[in-house]
Amino acid sequence: MKTYRAVYYNIVDTLEYENCLLKKWGINNLELIDVKNKSGKVPFTECAAGADAIVVEYEPITREVVEKLKCCKIIALQSIGYDNIDIKAAAEHGICVTNAPRFCTEDVALHSIGMMLDLARGITYFDRRVRAGCWEYELAPPIHRIRGETVGLVFFGSIPRAMVPVLKNLGMRVLVYAPTKAAEFINSYGAEKADTLAELLMQSDFVSLHMPLKKETFHMIGKKELKQMKKTAYLINTARGAVVDEKALAAALKDGTIAGAAADVFEDEKGRHTELASFCNTVVTPHTAFLSEESFYDARKIALCQIVERLVQHRKPENLVNRELLGEMK
Repeated sequence: MKTYRAVYYNIVDTLEYENCLLKKWGINNLELIDVKNKSGKVPFTECAAGADAIVVEYEPITREVVEKLKCCKIIALQSIGYDNIDIKAAAEHGICVTNAPRFCTEDVALHSIGMMLDLARGITYFDRRVRAGCWEYELAPPIHRIRGETVGLVFFGSIPRAMVPVLKNLGMRVLVYAPTKAAEFINSYGAEKADTLAELLMQSDFVSLHMPLKKETFHMIGKKELKQMKKTAYLINTARGAVVDEKALAAALKDGTIAGAAADVFEDEKGRHTELASFCNTVVTPHTAFLSEESFYDARKIALCQIVERLVQHRKPENLVNRELLGEMK
Protein backbone atom coordinates (compact mmCIF):
# COMPACT_ATOMS: atom_id res chain seq x y z
CA MET A 1 0.00 0.00 0.00
CA LYS A 2 1.44 3.34 -1.09
CA THR A 3 2.25 5.90 1.57
CA TYR A 4 1.39 9.50 0.72
CA ARG A 5 3.12 12.61 2.04
CA ALA A 6 1.28 15.78 3.05
CA VAL A 7 3.31 18.92 3.81
CA TYR A 8 1.74 21.37 6.26
CA TYR A 9 3.42 24.68 5.47
CA ASN A 10 3.66 27.33 8.21
CA ILE A 11 0.50 26.08 9.89
CA VAL A 12 -0.08 27.23 13.46
CA ASP A 13 0.36 24.52 16.14
CA THR A 14 1.74 21.01 15.80
CA LEU A 15 0.07 18.21 13.86
CA GLU A 16 -0.89 16.22 16.95
CA TYR A 17 -4.60 16.86 16.32
CA GLU A 18 -4.37 15.73 12.69
CA ASN A 19 -2.42 12.58 13.57
CA CYS A 20 -4.99 11.73 16.24
CA LEU A 21 -7.71 12.02 13.60
CA LEU A 22 -5.85 9.71 11.22
CA LYS A 23 -5.46 7.14 14.00
CA LYS A 24 -9.15 7.44 14.85
CA TRP A 25 -10.06 6.96 11.18
CA GLY A 26 -7.74 3.93 10.86
CA ILE A 27 -5.54 5.55 8.19
CA ASN A 28 -1.87 4.57 8.32
CA ASN A 29 -0.63 5.36 4.81
CA LEU A 30 -0.65 9.16 5.07
CA GLU A 31 2.45 10.84 6.49
CA LEU A 32 2.02 14.42 7.73
CA ILE A 33 5.09 16.65 7.60
CA ASP A 34 5.18 19.87 9.63
CA VAL A 35 7.26 22.56 7.88
CA LYS A 36 7.89 25.85 9.67
CA ASN A 37 9.60 28.40 7.42
CA LYS A 38 8.35 31.77 8.66
CA SER A 39 11.57 33.50 7.62
CA GLY A 40 11.13 32.30 4.05
CA LYS A 41 14.82 31.47 3.82
CA VAL A 42 14.03 28.13 2.18
CA PRO A 43 12.05 28.43 -1.09
CA PHE A 44 8.50 27.14 -0.79
CA THR A 45 9.02 24.71 -3.66
CA GLU A 46 11.92 23.10 -1.82
CA CYS A 47 9.81 22.70 1.31
CA ALA A 48 7.05 21.07 -0.71
CA ALA A 49 9.27 18.94 -2.95
CA GLY A 50 7.93 15.41 -3.31
CA ALA A 51 4.69 16.15 -1.47
CA ASP A 52 1.49 14.51 -2.66
CA ALA A 53 -0.54 17.09 -0.74
CA ILE A 54 0.13 20.59 0.55
CA VAL A 55 -1.80 22.39 3.28
CA VAL A 56 -1.58 26.18 3.41
CA GLU A 57 -3.61 29.14 4.62
CA TYR A 58 -2.48 32.36 2.95
CA GLU A 59 0.77 31.32 1.22
CA PRO A 60 0.67 32.56 -2.41
CA ILE A 61 0.92 29.70 -4.89
CA THR A 62 1.49 31.19 -8.33
CA ARG A 63 1.66 29.52 -11.72
CA GLU A 64 5.45 29.45 -11.42
CA VAL A 65 5.16 27.59 -8.11
CA VAL A 66 2.50 25.19 -9.42
CA GLU A 67 4.72 24.19 -12.34
CA LYS A 68 7.39 23.04 -9.88
CA LEU A 69 5.06 20.86 -7.78
CA LYS A 70 5.71 17.69 -9.74
CA CYS A 71 4.17 15.21 -7.29
CA CYS A 72 1.34 17.28 -5.86
CA LYS A 73 -2.22 16.07 -6.36
CA ILE A 74 -4.05 18.39 -3.95
CA ILE A 75 -3.61 21.78 -2.30
CA ALA A 76 -5.90 21.94 0.73
CA LEU A 77 -6.64 25.34 2.21
CA GLN A 78 -7.56 25.85 5.85
CA SER A 79 -9.58 28.90 4.80
CA ILE A 80 -12.66 29.87 2.81
CA GLY A 81 -11.00 32.22 0.31
CA TYR A 82 -8.64 30.84 -2.31
CA ASP A 83 -7.50 33.99 -4.11
CA ASN A 84 -3.89 33.20 -3.09
CA ILE A 85 -3.87 30.17 -5.40
CA ASP A 86 -3.61 30.23 -9.20
CA ILE A 87 -6.65 28.00 -9.67
CA LYS A 88 -6.34 27.83 -13.45
CA ALA A 89 -2.70 26.75 -13.31
CA ALA A 90 -3.50 24.11 -10.69
CA ALA A 91 -6.29 22.70 -12.88
CA GLU A 92 -4.00 22.60 -15.91
CA HIS A 93 -1.53 20.51 -13.91
CA GLY A 94 -4.20 18.20 -12.49
CA ILE A 95 -3.89 19.54 -8.94
CA CYS A 96 -7.09 19.70 -6.91
CA VAL A 97 -7.61 22.84 -4.86
CA THR A 98 -9.96 22.62 -1.90
CA ASN A 99 -11.11 25.11 0.70
CA ALA A 100 -12.93 24.96 4.03
CA PRO A 101 -16.33 26.59 3.51
CA ARG A 102 -18.54 27.28 6.52
CA PHE A 103 -15.81 26.45 9.07
CA CYS A 104 -16.17 29.94 10.56
CA THR A 105 -19.62 31.08 9.45
CA GLU A 106 -20.88 31.81 12.95
CA ASP A 107 -17.63 33.46 13.98
CA VAL A 108 -17.39 35.90 11.05
CA ALA A 109 -21.11 36.68 11.24
CA LEU A 110 -20.74 37.53 14.93
CA HIS A 111 -17.59 39.57 14.32
CA SER A 112 -19.29 41.58 11.56
CA ILE A 113 -22.27 42.35 13.78
CA GLY A 114 -19.93 43.14 16.67
CA MET A 115 -18.10 45.67 14.51
CA MET A 116 -21.41 47.22 13.50
CA LEU A 117 -22.50 47.58 17.11
CA ASP A 118 -19.08 48.97 18.06
CA LEU A 119 -19.37 51.68 15.40
CA ALA A 120 -22.98 52.43 16.33
CA ARG A 121 -22.25 52.79 20.05
CA GLY A 122 -18.74 54.25 19.81
CA ILE A 123 -17.36 51.55 22.10
CA THR A 124 -13.81 51.51 20.73
CA TYR A 125 -13.88 55.31 20.35
CA PHE A 126 -14.72 55.82 24.03
CA ASP A 127 -12.30 53.10 25.10
CA ARG A 128 -9.43 54.95 23.42
CA ARG A 129 -10.46 58.23 25.02
CA VAL A 130 -10.73 56.80 28.53
CA ARG A 131 -7.32 55.15 28.19
CA ALA A 132 -5.96 58.56 27.19
CA GLY A 133 -7.52 60.13 30.28
CA CYS A 134 -10.46 61.78 28.51
CA TRP A 135 -13.75 61.04 30.23
CA GLU A 136 -15.87 63.79 28.65
CA TYR A 137 -18.45 62.58 26.14
CA GLU A 138 -19.75 65.91 24.89
CA LEU A 139 -17.41 66.03 21.87
CA ALA A 140 -18.23 62.50 20.71
CA PRO A 141 -19.89 61.98 17.31
CA PRO A 142 -23.70 61.66 17.38
CA ILE A 143 -24.92 58.26 18.54
CA HIS A 144 -28.27 56.92 17.35
CA ARG A 145 -30.33 53.86 18.13
CA ILE A 146 -30.11 51.21 15.45
CA ARG A 147 -33.72 50.00 15.56
CA GLY A 148 -35.32 50.82 12.22
CA GLU A 149 -32.02 51.45 10.43
CA THR A 150 -30.97 49.55 7.32
CA VAL A 151 -28.09 47.11 7.02
CA GLY A 152 -26.92 46.43 3.48
CA LEU A 153 -25.28 43.04 2.90
CA VAL A 154 -23.16 42.82 -0.23
CA PHE A 155 -23.46 39.22 -1.49
CA PHE A 156 -25.38 36.53 0.35
CA GLY A 157 -23.34 33.47 1.20
CA SER A 158 -23.50 31.51 4.44
CA ILE A 159 -22.02 34.31 6.58
CA PRO A 160 -24.45 37.12 5.70
CA ARG A 161 -27.32 34.63 5.80
CA ALA A 162 -26.34 33.81 9.39
CA MET A 163 -26.38 37.52 10.23
CA VAL A 164 -29.96 38.15 9.12
CA PRO A 165 -31.89 36.69 12.10
CA VAL A 166 -29.70 38.58 14.57
CA LEU A 167 -30.10 41.84 12.68
CA LYS A 168 -33.85 41.32 12.41
CA ASN A 169 -34.06 40.67 16.16
CA LEU A 170 -32.30 44.00 16.67
CA GLY A 171 -35.15 45.62 14.78
CA MET A 172 -33.17 46.40 11.65
CA ARG A 173 -34.14 46.28 8.01
CA VAL A 174 -31.87 44.01 5.93
CA LEU A 175 -31.17 44.82 2.28
CA VAL A 176 -29.13 42.47 0.09
CA TYR A 177 -27.21 42.97 -3.13
CA ALA A 178 -26.51 39.54 -4.60
CA PRO A 179 -26.79 39.40 -8.42
CA THR A 180 -26.92 35.60 -8.55
CA LYS A 181 -29.60 35.19 -5.88
CA ALA A 182 -33.32 35.37 -6.65
CA ALA A 183 -35.50 37.81 -4.75
CA GLU A 184 -37.62 34.91 -3.49
CA PHE A 185 -34.55 33.25 -1.98
CA ILE A 186 -33.47 36.44 -0.24
CA ASN A 187 -37.03 37.15 0.92
CA SER A 188 -37.22 33.68 2.49
CA TYR A 189 -34.60 34.86 5.01
CA GLY A 190 -36.60 37.96 5.88
CA ALA A 191 -34.40 40.27 3.81
CA GLU A 192 -35.06 42.43 0.75
CA LYS A 193 -33.23 42.30 -2.58
CA ALA A 194 -31.54 45.40 -4.01
CA ASP A 195 -31.42 45.34 -7.79
CA THR A 196 -28.14 47.27 -7.93
CA LEU A 197 -25.19 47.94 -5.68
CA ALA A 198 -25.91 51.67 -5.96
CA GLU A 199 -29.44 51.11 -4.62
CA LEU A 200 -28.07 49.27 -1.60
CA LEU A 201 -25.38 51.88 -0.92
CA MET A 202 -27.78 54.81 -1.08
CA GLN A 203 -30.30 53.23 1.31
CA SER A 204 -28.06 51.59 3.91
CA ASP A 205 -26.95 52.95 7.27
CA PHE A 206 -24.43 50.11 7.57
CA VAL A 207 -22.85 48.35 4.58
CA SER A 208 -21.29 44.96 5.33
CA LEU A 209 -19.12 43.30 2.66
CA HIS A 210 -19.10 39.54 2.09
CA MET A 211 -17.94 38.98 -1.50
CA PRO A 212 -15.02 36.76 -2.52
CA LEU A 213 -11.99 38.42 -4.08
CA LYS A 214 -12.09 37.92 -7.83
CA LYS A 215 -11.24 40.01 -10.87
CA GLU A 216 -14.83 41.26 -10.88
CA THR A 217 -14.81 42.26 -7.19
CA PHE A 218 -11.35 43.86 -6.99
CA HIS A 219 -11.90 47.43 -5.65
CA MET A 220 -15.64 46.87 -5.97
CA ILE A 221 -16.00 49.59 -3.34
CA GLY A 222 -14.08 52.65 -4.54
CA LYS A 223 -14.42 56.41 -4.65
CA LYS A 224 -17.62 56.36 -6.70
CA GLU A 225 -19.32 53.78 -4.47
CA LEU A 226 -18.30 55.54 -1.26
CA LYS A 227 -19.84 58.76 -2.56
CA GLN A 228 -23.09 56.86 -3.09
CA MET A 229 -23.29 56.04 0.62
CA LYS A 230 -24.98 58.25 3.19
CA LYS A 231 -22.69 60.67 5.04
CA THR A 232 -23.98 59.07 8.25
CA ALA A 233 -23.29 55.50 7.06
CA TYR A 234 -20.59 53.02 8.08
CA LEU A 235 -18.68 50.48 5.99
CA ILE A 236 -17.73 47.07 7.43
CA ASN A 237 -15.33 44.71 5.64
CA THR A 238 -14.73 41.15 6.81
CA ALA A 239 -14.39 39.78 3.26
CA ARG A 240 -11.02 40.47 1.61
CA GLY A 241 -8.96 43.65 1.82
CA ALA A 242 -8.73 44.26 -1.91
CA VAL A 243 -12.49 44.35 -2.50
CA VAL A 244 -12.16 47.91 -1.13
CA ASP A 245 -9.93 50.63 -2.56
CA GLU A 246 -8.28 51.38 0.76
CA LYS A 247 -6.81 54.72 -0.35
CA ALA A 248 -10.26 55.85 -1.48
CA LEU A 249 -11.72 54.72 1.85
CA ALA A 250 -9.06 56.63 3.80
CA ALA A 251 -9.86 59.75 1.77
CA ALA A 252 -13.59 59.28 2.41
CA LEU A 253 -12.95 59.06 6.14
CA LYS A 254 -10.81 62.19 6.07
CA ASP A 255 -13.33 64.35 4.20
CA GLY A 256 -16.45 63.01 5.89
CA THR A 257 -17.88 61.23 2.86
CA ILE A 258 -18.97 58.49 5.30
CA ALA A 259 -19.20 58.43 9.09
CA GLY A 260 -16.76 55.61 9.78
CA ALA A 261 -15.56 52.13 8.93
CA ALA A 262 -14.54 48.79 10.43
CA ALA A 263 -12.17 46.35 8.81
CA ASP A 264 -10.77 42.94 9.63
CA VAL A 265 -8.99 42.63 6.26
CA PHE A 266 -6.61 44.96 4.45
CA GLU A 267 -4.83 45.36 1.13
CA ASP A 268 -1.36 45.15 2.70
CA GLU A 269 -1.64 42.40 5.31
CA LYS A 270 1.79 41.04 4.52
CA GLY A 271 3.39 44.42 5.29
CA ARG A 272 1.10 44.81 8.32
CA HIS A 273 0.22 48.38 7.44
CA THR A 274 -3.09 50.18 7.09
CA GLU A 275 -3.88 53.88 7.18
CA LEU A 276 -7.29 52.95 8.56
CA ALA A 277 -5.71 52.43 12.00
CA SER A 278 -4.92 56.15 12.21
CA PHE A 279 -8.54 57.34 12.34
CA CYS A 280 -10.66 57.78 15.45
CA ASN A 281 -13.79 56.71 13.59
CA THR A 282 -12.52 53.25 12.63
CA VAL A 283 -12.38 49.84 14.24
CA VAL A 284 -9.62 47.52 12.99
CA THR A 285 -8.79 43.91 13.83
CA PRO A 286 -5.92 41.76 12.42
CA HIS A 287 -7.82 39.33 10.15
CA THR A 288 -9.28 37.48 13.13
CA ALA A 289 -13.00 37.46 12.33
CA PHE A 290 -12.74 33.71 11.70
CA LEU A 291 -11.07 32.98 15.02
CA SER A 292 -12.46 30.74 17.73
CA GLU A 293 -11.22 27.53 19.32
CA GLU A 294 -14.00 25.70 17.50
CA SER A 295 -13.27 27.17 14.06
CA PHE A 296 -9.54 26.53 14.52
CA TYR A 297 -10.10 22.79 14.76
CA ASP A 298 -12.95 22.67 12.24
CA ALA A 299 -10.73 24.17 9.52
CA ARG A 300 -7.99 21.64 10.24
CA LYS A 301 -10.37 18.69 10.18
CA ILE A 302 -11.97 19.83 6.92
CA ALA A 303 -8.59 20.24 5.19
CA LEU A 304 -7.43 16.79 6.31
CA CYS A 305 -10.70 15.24 5.12
CA GLN A 306 -10.08 16.65 1.63
CA ILE A 307 -6.63 15.08 1.51
CA VAL A 308 -7.92 11.71 2.69
CA GLU A 309 -10.69 11.76 0.11
CA ARG A 310 -8.29 12.60 -2.73
CA LEU A 311 -5.25 10.46 -1.87
CA VAL A 312 -6.46 7.56 0.28
CA GLN A 313 -10.03 7.09 -0.93
CA HIS A 314 -9.27 8.13 -4.54
CA ARG A 315 -12.43 10.16 -4.92
CA LYS A 316 -13.51 13.74 -5.50
CA PRO A 317 -12.85 15.94 -2.48
CA GLU A 318 -16.08 17.36 -1.13
CA ASN A 319 -14.85 20.96 -1.28
CA LEU A 320 -13.18 20.87 -4.70
CA VAL A 321 -12.78 24.43 -6.04
CA ASN A 322 -11.50 23.70 -9.57
CA ARG A 323 -14.40 21.45 -10.48
CA GLU A 324 -13.21 21.10 -14.08
CA LEU A 325 -11.02 18.28 -12.75
CA LEU A 326 -14.00 16.07 -11.86
CA GLY A 327 -13.59 13.81 -14.86
CA GLU A 328 -9.79 13.70 -14.81
CA MET A 329 -8.87 12.52 -11.31
CA LYS A 330 -7.04 9.20 -11.10
